[in-house]
Amino acid sequence: MEERKRPLILVSNDDGVNAHGIRFLVECLVERGDVIVVAPDSAQSGKSSAITCNVPLRVSKHPDYLGAKIYSVNGTPVDCIKLAMNSIVPAEPDFIVAGINHGANSGTSTIYSGTMGIVFEGCMLGIPSVGFSFTAFEPDADFSVCRSVIDTIMGNVIEKGIPHGICLNVNIPDVPQLQGIRVAKAAPGRWIGEYEERVDPFGRKYYWLTGEYKCDDDSDDTGDVVLLRQGYATVTPCNPDQTAHYFLPSTEEYLK
Repeated sequence: MEERKRPLILVSNDDGVNAHGIRFLVECLVERGDVIVVAPDSAQSGKSSAITCNVPLRVSKHPDYLGAKIYSVNGTPVDCIKLAMNSIVPAEPDFIVAGINHGANSGTSTIYSGTMGIVFEGCMLGIPSVGFSFTAFEPDADFSVCRSVIDTIMGNVIEKGIPHGICLNVNIPDVPQLQGIRVAKAAPGRWIGEYEERVDPFGRKYYWLTGEYKCDDDSDDTGDVVLLRQGYATVTPCNPDQTAHYFLPSTEEYLK
């Protein structure tokens, strides 16, 4: 009987190649396939699907980690995927996995997320893609609660695949005891108090990004933000097509 080929898994993130989260993700994936990491050489949070078009991109090779090949790129998360597909990976990956992000990518914040930029790019390439995020921001956070969620999600993804045009956004709460895994919508809402005014040592004003995410309905437990607060990991199916398909007929009427 022909031996089943190990899947090729391309891993990236937006926290940088040296982030603890991406190393933990590699630890979770190396038993499931051949892993190649292509990640930014520095933190690139909030880059969404940005690409670099006015600076030369360079690739650096790092020591292998648990058998995984490790590369960094002086660009954005999506730069990493595009360059990996063009010049680094030996064949088209079977899966693209992003994370583990330090901090949640819940609600409509996915539109800003470099982690989800990776996932959307993979989805547009027709490759089953998943993003993992953890609600703890600390560089040395304990990611151990994430392992069972990653095992469950990736076990199903590798066995069953993901429908074409769909990708998965997985968020995991920083709790001592996980309540379970729930499928959830991205909680509608918006960021408030986004910038804090400060003064530098020379007396000049500057502004620092901060703020908090405010749900439209804090009691709606069908949304990921509320479920994360309740101790559940959430899985949200997404797609990069931002067309409001349901509104196409109404738009036709609107333009008459």
